[in-house]
Amino acid sequence: MRGDSLSYCAQELRAQDRDRFLVCLFAPAERREALFALYAFNLEVAKTAELVSESTLGQIRLQWWREALEEIYRGGAPRQHQVVTPLATAIREHGLDSAVFERLLLAREADLDPAAPGDLAELERYAAETSATLQSLALAVLGCEGDAAEAAARHVGIAWALTGLLRAIPFHARQKRLYLPEDHLAVTGVRTAELFELQGSDALSGVVMRLVKRAREHLAEARRLRGEVPRSALPALLLARLADGYLARLERAAFDPFDPRVQLELPNRALRLWWSAWRGIY
Repeated sequence: MRGDSLSYCAQELRAQDRDRFLVCLFAPAERREALFALYAFNLEVAKTAELVSESTLGQIRLQWWREALEEIYRGGAPRQHQVVTPLATAIREHGLDSAVFERLLLAREADLDPAAPGDLAELERYAAETSATLQSLALAVLGCEGDAAEAAARHVGIAWALTGLLRAIPFHARQKRLYLPEDHLAVTGVRTAELFELQGSDALSGVVMRLVKRAREHLAEARRLRGEVPRSALPALLLARLADGYLARLERAAFDPFDPRVQLELPNRALRLWWSAWRGIY
């Protein structure tokens, strides 16, 4: 697929979320643009906290997207926007549930609050509402139904979010934002001031190790359902294969999120995904 033949949403995804871009390529051709639009929408709302200087401006930005979605669901002409227009087509062609989008937007409001999640349960709720909801919408685009597919997508979504948050610790630390559970930090003795100065520690590595273990548990739960999940759901679940690679890299780095190796792209991602798709596994 040549760069000059890609839609705007596909180009944005390839530039800013290449992992999801590659996964989309394993979906049926007639469903790819809907997935590109869905994930491009996610990019737009996920970067809200990075683009605004105060939470009120972030709320305004998220409200703009909320109103754009409301207009789509009312059946009116969508706003002239490079993501809204194809997203409206995806919503109408695949019957995407408005309530799921609202859950995702509500969860993104949490990004505007600098407070860390109180415990692991709160962190996993955030991961579920921001990432697993997106996986559920992807299943709808792919025409997949069933409890097993939904459950697998939820576990993969949570694992993917936890993996991404661990890899993003240096980025969030520079912004004085924290997504690690407060109770874990307190028990292990992690000093937030040191973390915000981009200083690793054995205590921080201990927290990361626990969260890597939890992400792997979610992946294992998703894979226990493999025999019940239709093959058509695979493009929504292939992120699990990439999560394996990123979690293994964290382990090789002794669970130090500031190790430069943690930020590197996985080698042979496309080949890894192709092999998994050919075998029908995630």
